[in-house]
Amino acid sequence: MKIGTRVEHPRYGEGIVSRIALAAYEIFFEQGGKIEILKSNPDLSVIETPEGGQIDPVSAGDLKKAISMVLDEYGLLPAPVEMGAKWVGGSIILKPGSDSLQSKEIPMDVFFKKIIMVRDRLRVLEQNVNSHNGLSEEDKVHMQQYITKAYGSLTTFNVLFADKADFFVGSGKKE
Repeated sequence: MKIGTRVEHPRYGEGIVSRIALAAYEIFFEQGGKIEILKSNPDLSVIETPEGGQIDPVSAGDLKKAISMVLDEYGLLPAPVEMGAKWVGGSIILKPGSDSLQSKEIPMDVFFKKIIMVRDRLRVLEQNVNSHNGLSEEDKVHMQQYITKAYGSLTTFNVLFADKADFFVGSGKKE
């Protein structure tokens, strides 16, 4: 279908396609107003296709929404992690030893997202190591120990998390 295609729907009547997204059409119906209908909807039928009608390109937002829907459907999106309330709106200031050099300020939410990315990438690495067919069990255990040590090195940042379940845990005591 193209923009400007006349369509018919049993519930909404006749309408005209005004926008084409990745998974749906935005249609203005005479009886129902503007409605988004999935492309897979079997109740939608074409009455007339305009000559030279314009195909609406897929926007980056539409693509993000579609990818998120698929990742969420298969449980591949990481669970949201909350930063501790006392850190919201804060910042980290990196101050060099010399007064002649400029300090660097990093918003706390940006820093927190980077910490979460490191944690998520360590988890993916851990999964890849554990499921790798070419590694012996001994090699897997050896690599797993390094990953655990990396988690342990990051326990300093546990103060940033709102929930203890999100904490980094190394090979030492469970926090």
